[in-house]
Amino acid sequence: MKTVSVHIVTYNSEAYIEECLEAVLRQTYPIAQIIVVDNASSDGTRAILEKFRGKVETILNHSNTGFAPAHNLAIHTSSSHYYLVLNPDIQLHEEYVAYLVGVMERFPVVGSATGKLLRSQDQGTVDSTGLIMNCARRAFDRGAEEPASDWNESSEVFGVSGAAALYKREMVEDISIEGEFFDADFFAYKEDVDVAWRAQLLGWKAYYESKAIAIHERGWKSGNRKQQPVFVRRLSYINRYKMMLKNDRISYVFRHLFSIVPYEILSLGYALVKEPMLLPAWIDFWRKLPAVLAKRRWIKLNQKENNSNIYRWFG
Repeated sequence: MKTVSVHIVTYNSEAYIEECLEAVLRQTYPIAQIIVVDNASSDGTRAILEKFRGKVETILNHSNTGFAPAHNLAIHTSSSHYYLVLNPDIQLHEEYVAYLVGVMERFPVVGSATGKLLRSQDQGTVDSTGLIMNCARRAFDRGAEEPASDWNESSEVFGVSGAAALYKREMVEDISIEGEFFDADFFAYKEDVDVAWRAQLLGWKAYYESKAIAIHERGWKSGNRKQQPVFVRRLSYINRYKMMLKNDRISYVFRHLFSIVPYEILSLGYALVKEPMLLPAWIDFWRKLPAVLAKRRWIKLNQKENNSNIYRWFG
């Protein structure tokens, strides 16, 4: 039987982590290892983790290293065949892992899979059934805010949300750049979309299994944008451009200019008028430009899939 490890990164997650871990422990598929990386929580998260001593391996960071570096650390700690990357505000139904492992064993080319994530506030409403990308290079949760009953058909997808994603170790090793699966320069936000795009370029597929169900709390992310900390909005804003520079192809940028240019004009105008605090994020972009370009060269050198098969997902 293929082994599965569950990886959770916490940061002031006391409201969710206990129920999250209890749901993991109820899985019908055996879980070989549960790793929680705590990014210097200042609430009661670590006290709750202590209750699971002997069942959960904890890595206690002295600072908030971010989602991407913390998950990379968990990956390096595990040797399982599959890694379930899980947000602490997710509650899995008991057969979530079993369904996803089943589909990935049936299709060797599938390197990532997700189930039907439902909104906790209304479990008849979809939170995510995967990731979609439009021609303006904006990524969205597939099926978000739509009735769950409309998404009962399992299918291949562009990518999967990092909220509850099962990744195959072979794919993780194949697409990692200098040992990094999630791009540590992203810190957090858009790192799952970046992985999805890179995986497509290197010939791996993603799959949505409708029978696998999970509940997602989301918290402030589903509310007013103004509730989000400034550094979060900056990351979400600038990481899109890092992702595009790493993975996009010039010929397809020109093909999609009529979608890209209007959005960029609106985005810049919005930032200048409504959220000028976003603009300092460009300092980080230019500072990290050499590293981003080096990753682009690596991806282009290792690309296996035809561009036409990738950009068919951009609608």
